[in-house]
Amino acid sequence: MKMLDSNSDMYRIVGCAFAVYNTLKAGYLESVYEKALEWELLDAGFSVRRQVRIPVFYNGVDLKRDFYADIVVDGTIIIELKAVSSLRKEHEAQLRSYLKATNRTEGLLINFGNLRRVEWRAVSL
Repeated sequence: MKMLDSNSDMYRIVGCAFAVYNTLKAGYLESVYEKALEWELLDAGFSVRRQVRIPVFYNGVDLKRDFYADIVVDGTIIIELKAVSSLRKEHEAQLRSYLKATNRTEGLLINFGNLRRVEWRAVSL
């Protein structure tokens, strides 16, 4: 797992995810964690947008089959949330696609569905 600088926004965001997990634990739908994480992030002073449309282009043509980023923090960091038993490579690939489509370089994959702990992965291009 990638180590984060303790003064970075990514570190603070992961801390917000831990606060959500410590309160709710596993067992809720992803949308519940999304709303709770939004609240924590706002409380921590971040700007937050949920369900942000990401258009998909193929050879310069808009395919009209959009992605939706779960959360975008401060206009720069994409957060993809999961509520599954464990994270998989496919989840990382999904976030990498979002980063490529938006020309962003940083993202966080956060899973609240693991019964023992919150899982997270920093993803960068």
